[in-house]
Amino acid sequence: MTRTYVIIMNKLRSIRDMDDEGGVAAEYGVLLAGIVAVVAVAAAALGGRISDLFDTILP
Repeated sequence: MTRTYVIIMNKLRSIRDMDDEGGVAAEYGVLLAGIVAVVAVAAAALGGRISDLFDTILP
């Protein structure tokens, strides 16, 4: 009985450990999406100013 219990518990632990990998990938995906959003907002906000700056330097 004890051997069967140990085998079942090891299987359950291995299944539980495999599920963590997907969660970590999802967290990195959300983090990356946030960084992309910040860069997009900054580019939209500063795009006109940077364009004007280059127009005054390079006629």
